[in-house]
Amino acid sequence: MVRADTSHGQSLHAQNLHIYQTSPRKEPSGQEKIAEKVISTATVNWYTASDAFFEALWQLGVTYCFVNLGSDHPSLIEAITKGQIEKKGQFPRIITCPNEMVALSMADGYARATGKPQCVIVHVDVGTQGLGAAVHNASCGRAPVLIFAGLSPYTCDGELRGSRTEYIHWIQDVPDQKQIVAQYCRYTGEIKRGVNVKQMVGRALQFATTAPTGPVYLCGAREAMEEEIPEYSLQPDHWGPVGPGALPEAAVENIANTLAKAKEPLLITGYSGRNHAAVGELVRLTEAIKGLRVLDTGGSDMCFPSDHRASVGLRYGVDDSVKTADVILIVDCDVPYIPTWCKPKETTRIFHLDADPLKQQMPVFYYPAEGRYKTDAYTAIKQLNEYISSNETLTKEIESYSDRWEKLEEIHSQRLSSIQELAQPSDDGNFNVSYLTAAIRKAVPEDTIFAVEAVTSTVFVADQIQPRIPGTWINCGGGGLGWSGGGALGIKLAVGEKRFVCHIVSDGTFLFSVPGSVYWISQRYKLPVLTIVLNNQGWHAPRRSLLLVHPDGLGSKATNEELNISFAPSPDYAGIAKAAAGGNLWAGQASTVKELDELLPKAIEAVKGGVGAVLDAHLDGPHPGPGLHALVG
Repeated sequence: MVRADTSHGQSLHAQNLHIYQTSPRKEPSGQEKIAEKVISTATVNWYTASDAFFEALWQLGVTYCFVNLGSDHPSLIEAITKGQIEKKGQFPRIITCPNEMVALSMADGYARATGKPQCVIVHVDVGTQGLGAAVHNASCGRAPVLIFAGLSPYTCDGELRGSRTEYIHWIQDVPDQKQIVAQYCRYTGEIKRGVNVKQMVGRALQFATTAPTGPVYLCGAREAMEEEIPEYSLQPDHWGPVGPGALPEAAVENIANTLAKAKEPLLITGYSGRNHAAVGELVRLTEAIKGLRVLDTGGSDMCFPSDHRASVGLRYGVDDSVKTADVILIVDCDVPYIPTWCKPKETTRIFHLDADPLKQQMPVFYYPAEGRYKTDAYTAIKQLNEYISSNETLTKEIESYSDRWEKLEEIHSQRLSSIQELAQPSDDGNFNVSYLTAAIRKAVPEDTIFAVEAVTSTVFVADQIQPRIPGTWINCGGGGLGWSGGGALGIKLAVGEKRFVCHIVSDGTFLFSVPGSVYWISQRYKLPVLTIVLNNQGWHAPRRSLLLVHPDGLGSKATNEELNISFAPSPDYAGIAKAAAGGNLWAGQASTVKELDELLPKAIEAVKGGVGAVLDAHLDGPHPGPGLHALVG
């Protein structure tokens, strides 16, 4: 909107032409009269706070908004309509999401694939609650995401544009809406006036993208978002994240020398591979200090190539390498080991490098470490590599470790052979999860990105997929089941047609993912993904938890039906997805090796042809009985 400003009580900011409402309390001076005369004849472009909100998102690099709109969004809907018409591609693309958890999971997946935060827009308190476990996942998984929710209007009698007009505006007015998600967010704030809406967006995104990255939450009432303000701009380079931290020089020297002199050094990581460049630095470190092994206890990112001889693979906090190591370097890891099952020796020297070494959102967290540093994994590992390569004495000392290097190759080969032995069909022609995922790995493109939420089968899946390329394994960083449906779509949205995305999900988690919303979005926005449902007819994680505490209790002898964790008879998972996609989806069910060999190539070809596919894989044969499936240690 363009108009001549003739209001008596306004002043012009000399630097940025922001106009703020004021009430003059005294006779203006001569200079003020001149300024008012300039203002009274100036032509100013005006728009709403909602227009400025979307403009700020675009200026600061947000290209997608995943939306679930409601009665708090009239001004946003107007701004979206206007922006799509007038901005000609310089406006965030709007993705309609019938479910809030799917919306946030999509933004999470996009951020995990690119490192770039996107925006999720939901409806007041109920939409905020609808985000559900996805907020936990984004927080624990350190996914930078900006969430915006409206607030119920704060005026009732039409005093301002946006005042209450519907019954629900009273019902959805809560004391402090931000507190619903505050404990999971890096920052929460309320947009109270339109005049600084862009600064509020910029500040929120700074928190979202500064390590430890994660979700942020803004809210604003209809009146605030309807407010008309003069157009203004931000300088995007003023709103970037805080730069990465490095190790102190003394720490670099101490850690490098300690690792080099160790007899059995071990590096434990969980999410250092989020920065793809960190993978190469880890490889370089293991090749400099021959004998150093790498154990992944997080499984949320591809942190170290599985085909490298130094790889111990993915194990959730339990591995013999932890028990025998004399020096352990923990890098970006939430749970390096589980003390009730696996502990280092008392004499083991431990160092901890992490974006969040104190785990500030975990009330209970303590692992022994003689040195603990808040630092960027890539920067710190690179520092260690540079120190080692520049230290002639140290370099000569570690050159004598060739026997350890050969020993690692022997151990690694034995490990891969054991993994391969698991991927065998049964005598009656059925298949287990190892055979299934080995077949998938062979059939899909080499650079396939795997979005995995396999719960108790995750270790088996990781062993067979054996990710080698940075960014090709993305697992939920938290414990809120249902991430992978929307997460896989967000990843596909980020990488486009050039990359194949395979979504491997357990049957219970498939239901948690809100498939009715996931596969409607997949069809609506042409985001074809191959989904493999690991159908073991129920929740096996509760049985595992039970047996860890009560190995000989009554529950240990009970069936899955008696424990209330069985899904027998099995739902038609592929059919559910196909119905949600309006029939435009490839759907199949495989119970035997013969069926798998026939159907898997067809599913893959469907996805390559632009159509989503869901293959319901019955593990251990058709309609397996309860209790037949292996539990992951």
